[in-house]
Amino acid sequence: MAHQTAGGSHRAAPVHTDPDEVSLLTALSALADPVRLQLIRELAGSAEWTRSCGSFDVPVGKAALSHHFSALRSAGLVEQRDEGPKRVNRLRRAEFDARFPGLLDLVLRVDDRG
Repeated sequence: MAHQTAGGSHRAAPVHTDPDEVSLLTALSALADPVRLQLIRELAGSAEWTRSCGSFDVPVGKAALSHHFSALRSAGLVEQRDEGPKRVNRLRRAEFDARFPGLLDLVLRVDDRG
């Protein structure tokens, strides 16, 4: 029988890494992947807790998307919580900016070089 978590979900609650515990290399690695960069950019343009994992139009399946969100959580960039059957997300902008001032601004800046 599957383990029931608070809220009745069959999955474990996501584990989050405090941005203060993240190395620069881990942060840069997380931000270097094009799919993760797209997720971060879309989250930056959305209100907190309004985007479920399935609401992103990315060219990967569910398992790969789960891996990408795990990498973003491990880098201290994203926080997730379960709301009924959906897992919703927020960009940990303030916390990440405190750890790496200006990095997200650079990453989120749109330019013609990618």
